[in-house]
Amino acid sequence: MTEKSRTPWRMAPVFAAIALLSAPMSGPSSALAQPKPSPAAAAAQSEAPPTAGRSYEVTFRQLGALFPLQLRGVQGTGGVQFGVRGDEVVTRARLHLNYAYSPALLPEISHLRVLVNEQVVATIPVPNKQGGQALQQVIDIPTRLIGEFNRLNVELIGHYTMDCEDPAHTSLWANVGNDSRLELSVDPLALANDLAFLPEPFFDRRDSRALKLPIVFATQPDAAQLEAAGTLSSWFGALAGFRGAFFPASVGQLPPTGNAVVLVQGSGAVPGVSLPQGSGPTVTMMAHPSDPTAKLLVISGRDAQELKRAAAAVAVGASALSGPSATITDFKQISPRKPYDAPNWLSTSRAVKFGELEDAEKLRVSGYYPDLIRVNFQVPPDLFGWRKQGIPVHMKYRYTARPETDKSTLNVNVNEQFLRSLPLRAMDHSPPTRLEGMLNKVTPASDLLPAEELFHIPLFKLPSRSQVQLHYHYEIKKEGACKDVLLDNVRGTVEPDSTIDITGFSHFLAMPDLAAFGNSGFPFSRLADLSETAVVLPAQPEVADYAAYLSLMGLMGNVTGYPAHAVTVDLGGSQLNALSDKDLLVIASNGAKSPLLEQWAKYLPFSLTPNAKGFRLSDYASRLLNWWDPDQRDRVKPSRSEITFTSASTDAVIAGFESPLKSGRSVVLLASSQPSGLEQAVNALLTPDLLRHIQGSTAVVREKQVNSLAAEQTYHVGSLGPVTRVQWWLSRHPLALVVLGVVAAALIGLLLYIVLRARAHARLKTQA
Repeated sequence: MTEKSRTPWRMAPVFAAIALLSAPMSGPSSALAQPKPSPAAAAAQSEAPPTAGRSYEVTFRQLGALFPLQLRGVQGTGGVQFGVRGDEVVTRARLHLNYAYSPALLPEISHLRVLVNEQVVATIPVPNKQGGQALQQVIDIPTRLIGEFNRLNVELIGHYTMDCEDPAHTSLWANVGNDSRLELSVDPLALANDLAFLPEPFFDRRDSRALKLPIVFATQPDAAQLEAAGTLSSWFGALAGFRGAFFPASVGQLPPTGNAVVLVQGSGAVPGVSLPQGSGPTVTMMAHPSDPTAKLLVISGRDAQELKRAAAAVAVGASALSGPSATITDFKQISPRKPYDAPNWLSTSRAVKFGELEDAEKLRVSGYYPDLIRVNFQVPPDLFGWRKQGIPVHMKYRYTARPETDKSTLNVNVNEQFLRSLPLRAMDHSPPTRLEGMLNKVTPASDLLPAEELFHIPLFKLPSRSQVQLHYHYEIKKEGACKDVLLDNVRGTVEPDSTIDITGFSHFLAMPDLAAFGNSGFPFSRLADLSETAVVLPAQPEVADYAAYLSLMGLMGNVTGYPAHAVTVDLGGSQLNALSDKDLLVIASNGAKSPLLEQWAKYLPFSLTPNAKGFRLSDYASRLLNWWDPDQRDRVKPSRSEITFTSASTDAVIAGFESPLKSGRSVVLLASSQPSGLEQAVNALLTPDLLRHIQGSTAVVREKQVNSLAAEQTYHVGSLGPVTRVQWWLSRHPLALVVLGVVAAALIGLLLYIVLRARAHARLKTQA
């Protein structure tokens, strides 16, 4: 999925919410009007010299090429985009290209070109003897061509004959593997200590790799400190987007190198980190004591409330901060979120325009072999589409009119599944009427033919994160020998005011559903600020528990696009009675010794003891018996068997069940008999290839393997209208429908008997 460059949540209330900032240090003052320094000026201000450089590689797949690049025709082009972090400068760039080409290409007049930012960096010959083979080429890229955001293209210049040729001939092809990789050597730039750079250098949107940002606690954190850290990790998780984010945790010890976030409360201290005497909630950027080119983002406060206030100010108002340090003098309460209003989700109160989902330039294509137009969006996972056509899409589009009627189409796909095909009409060669001529003078006609279409996307085709793919396919007319000339004059666009509308859908979902949790954080993400979520950690957490909690908060921010500043943390389950009206996320790195899991043993779909493990299983027979069910997600599927065994493995379990504290509330549990198992579980939730296997009510993670063991859906969340609820219940209980039909028939018969009997008595009395 592509990342939007816009801010992932609304920033309108920021400046009203933050009446900032007075700097406690003697350096540059914190002021809203202070301009953001340029990178060159920042580097000049830095006192620390840069350290040695490093090298890393990224594949074309990591850069967004999900499939190999297919180059077709006499001038086929494909490529990827890559960026360079703002705190690094490229000293060497090298492309490791894996490719193949047609053996029919004439080597004298055919070749491959490699371009960086539209400038040629290499020309690759295509000798006949290597045609059709898997080849490799290493190409050095001049660093002077590389900027912050870059485009790397591979272009085929292909010909198969010296005489007249068909420019769309099937022999004109080349293939570039998406396992091709870009190798970059970089030197760090020592930036100034200035909060105006936030979220850089801790997160840089130019970097396509997963974000790995350590979070350091000065002392053993209490619940409030963990809530402040969760606010920050969810903010960074929202920024990371498609990259994903991991947050290793430590207590009282900085990582030896790299950027990190440090939380200091009261008199707490971290070796190597010296802070001025605090006067309130403070945000400070400083150099890493053992890595001069790395930075520390220090969040400090005299008590827990000040620490949480400073973290929330960074999460919603980072763009307003400046200077090396800022003390938050006033911070108004953030307005609570409403259900299903996550910035990353489609609005449930109005139709959403395509222009809100993608930049306008990404909705335009050109050429006879254009790339797909991709529109990414997220929907709440509990939309109830029973007996509905689907989600309506009102699409407006324009294209270069065809010279005559042919088979050219605009193909609509959803998540790589074909949905429908829209014909592209031919040009009208008839002269305009007098009225049309007058209208054209007032409103000049566009060179593109406008069209619009209303269609519906079935809900079963839409997981929480979805993509509509639109492909302009043009039929190329064969004119005969020496007449086939392709004019590069075709254009296509999808209008930004096209809309997708999910209003009018009820919210109702059979639970537990780990797929909804893994893909969209549901039910916790129903409120984007997680104000109805409580995270329960062990009474004596280990570092693995902290890291799992922070990474899960990053996942929540990723799916909602909003910081989880209202989450509640409970250590050891000491406040469970007060949390009965919340959904619970329970983390246990030593689940075999957890008092809470022992207390809830009868509700769990598994058991962990120091000596044994047990799991309930759903078998194939139970699935076969329900083959007729039109919507198995709304069926109760009891487990059919159970297995218990002894093992010293580090397996992790992800399980969902109804809260024992209140019906209709949910619990999602991440547990392992050893701390290292939690890391495996979090990694599975953040790895797309593993995440798709997390389903049902119980999933077991074994390193790089995930197995869903049970699919017991025992309760529902959400609500339906009274009529729909009755209709839906009857559809799931056909025997009850038969019984009701018989009862209704009997009642109607009884009423008819009474009425007819009364009429008969009246007739007899009249005759008498």
